[in-house]
Amino acid sequence: MMAKVRAIPEGFMTVGEVAKKMGVTVRTLQYYDKEELLSPSAESEGGRRLYTDKDIVLLHQILSLKSLGFSLKDIKSRLISLKTPDDVAKALTEQADVLRKNIEQLKGSLVAIEQLKAEVLQIQTVNFKKYADIIVNLQMKNDSYSLIKRFDDDTLDQIRSRFDKKSGQDFMDRLNRLSDQIVELQKENVPVESEQSQQVVQEYWSLIMEFTNGDMSMLPKLMEVGNIGIATNAWEEKQKIVNDYLGPALQVYFSRLGTNPLEEVEP
Repeated sequence: MMAKVRAIPEGFMTVGEVAKKMGVTVRTLQYYDKEELLSPSAESEGGRRLYTDKDIVLLHQILSLKSLGFSLKDIKSRLISLKTPDDVAKALTEQADVLRKNIEQLKGSLVAIEQLKAEVLQIQTVNFKKYADIIVNLQMKNDSYSLIKRFDDDTLDQIRSRFDKKSGQDFMDRLNRLSDQIVELQKENVPVESEQSQQVVQEYWSLIMEFTNGDMSMLPKLMEVGNIGIATNAWEEKQKIVNDYLGPALQVYFSRLGTNPLEEVEP
């Protein structure tokens, strides 16, 4: 039970004095008191909360542990009550793992910020819906985020309505796998009319149909998006190779089908 004292005797400090001495705010001390993490040892008859040197030592421990990234919940429920060096060492090891993970996440966020900044300056429009799509792709380490900036808002809305994060990632994984196969076909000079080439092209076209959900009106937009002039990153460089090989290969594929969907839609 908190002791009652008539005045403020030597060895006791008010909330304001402790806050100034320890470099924290009065509100912080009041919060620690409320959360029963650090409560004053005494109270004056006038109702002033008073701290002792022992309280200051505990506050120093709390602030030190907090500076290492420990949460107040961990400090209160676990750390202060640890009894052996091994227990403390284990808690510090676990915290170090948490901090390493946080550092990696922050590094990833910093890279994403720099990439997004470059995209914003290149797009030259303020479009936070598009920014959000680019950020999601950056977070998934999906290099094809460059594709997002090429779509108009209507196309992006259609994509959002059809794909969630998981299905969208699955689609992009399949698209990238096929693109890698096409790059290899090009490197090995495999003829576009070969069976090997046409099998990959058939899968690629099926993926395009899945993407558009059979809406042929989207094809002109996809053709425009796929028209890359000067490549500005690795994904666009790869896509240029894919496009150069895919164009003639699709012509062979469509000629064998006896129809060319690309010629049947308005550009």
